[in-house]
Amino acid sequence: MKTTGLNYRHLYFFWVVAKEGSITQAAERLGLAIQTISTQLGLLEQSLGKSLFAPQGRRLVLTEAGRLALRYADQIFLLGEQLQEALSDSEIGRTMRLTVGLSDSLPKLIASRVLQAALRLPEKIKLVCYEDRFETLLGDLSVHKLDVVLADRPVQSGTTLRVFSHLLGESDIMLFGVANLAEKYRPGFPDSLNGAPLLLPTRNNAIRGRIDHWFETQNLRPDIVGEFDDNALLNTFGRSGMGLFPAPSALATDVAAQFDAAPVGSLQNVHEQFYAISNERKIKHPAVEAIIAAIHGE
Repeated sequence: MKTTGLNYRHLYFFWVVAKEGSITQAAERLGLAIQTISTQLGLLEQSLGKSLFAPQGRRLVLTEAGRLALRYADQIFLLGEQLQEALSDSEIGRTMRLTVGLSDSLPKLIASRVLQAALRLPEKIKLVCYEDRFETLLGDLSVHKLDVVLADRPVQSGTTLRVFSHLLGESDIMLFGVANLAEKYRPGFPDSLNGAPLLLPTRNNAIRGRIDHWFETQNLRPDIVGEFDDNALLNTFGRSGMGLFPAPSALATDVAAQFDAAPVGSLQNVHEQFYAISNERKIKHPAVEAIIAAIHGE
C-alpha cells in the first residue's frame, strides 16, 4: 500500500500510547479524549498499511511492525527534545560549539593536548567529544554530525567520502613500564625484551604493524600478554603492572604522572602520526583552524 506521507502528530500519539501502555493513560498524559487518540492511531495505521497494536486481553501490545515503528519514533522524538534543549540554551549565539570525533586508537593525552589550542581562543568554546571506531567517525563526519575527527591515521586514498586528512605531527614510540618492570627490562634494551610481558594495540590500530615489524627486524620475541582496541584501557593495564606498553615519547612526562610509569627504551624509527580530518580541503571552523595553527606554530 502506498503511503501518503507520515503525520508526525499521529506518530507522537502512537509513541505516547506505546510508552504509557494504554490509550487511557496516554489520554490522561496528553489531556485529550480517548476517542481522539484512538481515531488518530487508526489513521496512522491506515497510512502505514500496518497494524501497530494488537489486543491482548484488556491490554494493547505492540505488533512486530509496532516495535519497529517504536524504535524509529524513539529516535525522532529524542532528537526533538535535544533540539528544544539546544535552542533554549541561554548561551546560544555567544558560544562556539566544536564537535570532535576521537578515534578509539588515538592516545587520549594527545587528543587533550591538541584540543587545548581551541580552548585558548577568546570566544567561549563548548567542546563535545565522541569516541568511536575510525570508520564510524568518518561516516558521521561526512554527514556533518562532527566538525573534525582526530585520529592516528589518514583517510585512505580512493574512499568515496569527501573528507580530507591534515597531518598534525608525529612522535617516536617508546616502551614504558611501572618501576619494577622498567628497572628489570631497561638494562640491555632492546635484547632484554625477549620474553618480556608486553601490552599492545590490536592489529586494527595503525601503529601495531610498525611495532610488529620493529620486533621482527630486531629478531625479538616478547610475550604479548594483552591486546587492546582502546588505548586508554591499554594504559590502565600498563599502570597495573601487567606488562610494558607503548606510548608516544612526546607524552613521557604525562605517562609518568598519570600512569606511574617510566621509559624503558625507544623503538628506533617507529613513529606514530596524528591527523585532523575535516569535510573541507581547507579547514574553515575557527576552532579547528586554531588547532592546526598552534600545531604548526603559525
